[in-house]
Amino acid sequence: GRQMEMEKQDMALLEIFPPGSEDFHAFEVLFNEEAKLFLGRLVREFDKECEEILRERKILKLQFDKSGNLPKFQTSTARSDPTWKIAPLPKRLLNRHLDLGDVSPADTERFSECLRQDVDGIQTDFDDGHCPTWHNQIQGWYNIYRHVHGQLSDVPGMEQAPVLMMRPRAWNMTEHNILVDGKETPGPLIDFGLLMFHNAKLMHEAGSGPFFYLSKLEGSKEAKLWNRIFVWTQRQLGLPVGTVKACVLIENVFASFEMEEILWELRDHSAGLNCGIWDYSASFINKFGHRPEFLLPDRSKYVSMERPFLAAYMGLVVSTCLKRGAPATGGMAANILEDSNKNEVIEKVVSSKKKEIEAGVDGFMVYDLGLIAPIRRLWKENEGLNFKTAKSTLPIMAEDLLHLPAGGVTLAGLQHNIMVGVLFISSWYAGKGCFVFKGCVEDSATAEISRSQVWQWIRQRAKLEETGEMVTSSMVREMVERFVKGQVEETREAGQVFLEIVTMRDFPEFITTLLNDSHQFRKRQCEG
Repeated sequence: GRQMEMEKQDMALLEIFPPGSEDFHAFEVLFNEEAKLFLGRLVREFDKECEEILRERKILKLQFDKSGNLPKFQTSTARSDPTWKIAPLPKRLLNRHLDLGDVSPADTERFSECLRQDVDGIQTDFDDGHCPTWHNQIQGWYNIYRHVHGQLSDVPGMEQAPVLMMRPRAWNMTEHNILVDGKETPGPLIDFGLLMFHNAKLMHEAGSGPFFYLSKLEGSKEAKLWNRIFVWTQRQLGLPVGTVKACVLIENVFASFEMEEILWELRDHSAGLNCGIWDYSASFINKFGHRPEFLLPDRSKYVSMERPFLAAYMGLVVSTCLKRGAPATGGMAANILEDSNKNEVIEKVVSSKKKEIEAGVDGFMVYDLGLIAPIRRLWKENEGLNFKTAKSTLPIMAEDLLHLPAGGVTLAGLQHNIMVGVLFISSWYAGKGCFVFKGCVEDSATAEISRSQVWQWIRQRAKLEETGEMVTSSMVREMVERFVKGQVEETREAGQVFLEIVTMRDFPEFITTLLNDSHQFRKRQCEG
């Protein structure tokens, strides 16, 4: 009896919010007794450290605020030893030139369609391109399960289909529908745990995973934690250590100073580094946005990969990866092909992606399936050309990464940022993580930079180039009100929320955290 009692105490108390009727079957499959037991153990094992990560982030930000200092490269074992390389990559990760980006597995139709395409990988997304309603979470986990178990109709088997590059939620996201020991759980642990528990063995046997993207890391300590989570999970599931491979997105200014250390911490599990321009640019405002020298000009006009601060960042990703035997990948072309301007858009994307290839990247993403064939041709034309060697010789200094471009604010840029921000919020209320607007797909990364810029322009009293007029909260309010007038209730409410976000006294770290934790969003889920 006592033994039973002890075991009971040892078992984590797991409470899971019941699913809607349409998700009942998926829920039963995903949350069987063993899976629940495993999730409880995983969360218990790492919950404290996940909290510690978020606490450390706050402390670091406060220290920089107080001192006015800037980040610099540290000395570390990883940096001082020139000889080490990451562990060899599995075959399926060797020549990954093209992934499809922002593919939420909750969208069964798009997910299935992507699995039929001639691409190397699919960014199977619980992060930027996904909205974490309870229905979307269950549907997303279940669709991956169905694909891995050969239950999705009309898609090739795992070995033939593009490989899944699964992207769990970032550290800042909480799973409100699962409580362990009376406490809401970290979103990334739940995503990673469920995906591993149900699919890792089969993926491993098929030589097709489990492979991940890790987003929004702010430094090597966070990579070290992920590595410990990988090691623990592989042991629990009886998989060889080093089975999990993960590509880290460098989309935070602090992380760009610790790329070598990040690769070092994950050296047995690394699948390289990736560049994410919008989250990365937004992180400057997040960390230093109140400092006048960090006023980021209009992104539509002045922020692109050609700008020195972003060119230096991509150059550093490429040279760091080259030095350590890791793949370096570029961002996602968000352009959508429409009949009216198809060839023009294809030309534009091909020319910008050609620049990335010349900068030495091994691969990148597109969103629109119509871009696959032209990009495949582009890679064929550049096969065998080595753009990397010249790149590794130029040393990149801290000031290269931190020197923002000059430039002002345009009326069109301000309007565009407002529209993207408002529509993103309203899209989330409707349970969708991305939407198409003016010929591009917009997701939480573009929403993040949009609302960050508006907050900063109000805070720093930026001036419009056209008129010299100062950007104020009342000017922004007028623009928002004009934009949402006569639109559906969701968009009108989104306009109100957007105004609150861009005038908050303290800059909110993530728009996704704000929305995910908001009463409006959670209320809609219960009704949904």
